[in-house]
Amino acid sequence: MTWPTGGGLLPATRIPGGELAAVAAAADYAVLPVGAVEWHGPHLPLGTDLILAEGFAAEAGGTSSPAAGAGGTSSPAAGAGGAVASAAGSASAASSSGDTTTGSPGPRGVLFPAVPYAACPGQTRPWPGTVSIRPEIAVGYLADVIEGIVAAGFPRLLIVNGHDANMSTVRAAMEWVSGRRTASLLLVNWFQLVTPAETTELYGPLTARGHGGAYETSGVLGFDPGAVRLDAVTDLPPKPKLPVGHPYVLVESRPDPWQGWSGHISLASEAAGRQVRATAGARLREIVAAWVAAPPPAPPTADPLPDAAADGPAPTAGPARRPVTLRR
Repeated sequence: MTWPTGGGLLPATRIPGGELAAVAAAADYAVLPVGAVEWHGPHLPLGTDLILAEGFAAEAGGTSSPAAGAGGTSSPAAGAGGAVASAAGSASAASSSGDTTTGSPGPRGVLFPAVPYAACPGQTRPWPGTVSIRPEIAVGYLADVIEGIVAAGFPRLLIVNGHDANMSTVRAAMEWVSGRRTASLLLVNWFQLVTPAETTELYGPLTARGHGGAYETSGVLGFDPGAVRLDAVTDLPPKPKLPVGHPYVLVESRPDPWQGWSGHISLASEAAGRQVRATAGARLREIVAAWVAAPPPAPPTADPLPDAAADGPAPTAGPARRPVTLRR
């Protein structure tokens, strides 16, 4: 198996076993999408996080390029300018062969099948269709999957995440594997590739980010418009965030108003989804290009204690002690 001239991705499931070593030696990195099967409201599919993780994993290899400017003009995104529109235009200009710079071949990757099931928060577990595994199971499972890919000959592994709760379990698994194998493990969450300031520019002052909200809905529309039912819900304004500018993580049992999702769905559109896809995809490719160009890591340290012989003379022996005989 060989890559196109411009790089891109090869599916791991189609690599013959006898060719695996050669493919691994020629690859720059491997890709693992990680999602969830989870309720996102009546308007979004249960596989929302998988659609987004797999979609952006493909964008990492430049295997597709959305037409950022196509479609209608009824969306708030249609007239948005600034950084989002600029990045979208740059992304749509990139070729689908994997080029991140005109005339320059992109990195060569191997795409592994997505991890479909995840630990889901208590906020979505009661709703139908959510399939949740225990966090301790998720960490162990992910650690085994990641280590298996590294052991197959891919020390550089990009994990493209579509599920917020995976941020902790994937990170824990990565830390475990990196202490056992020589590996460079890169986690990218698609929803962090467009900033909150940019989503405000794109959607206006109403809250767009959040589980099942306009930002995530638009993301799915950017990849699979037929999977979304915008007419199935009306806006469910989310609970306001704390009035502070400092970072924090707040986990609550049920952040009313809440129906397993919340958001201003009236702000979502296919046009906005194309811009989100193009912007986040371009930034993901930029991250990957810088990552594969960076020096590889050293092997994990088996013994963190300094070598006494290398650091100087051994300590002087103290006075001899009389042996002690233990009696029953």
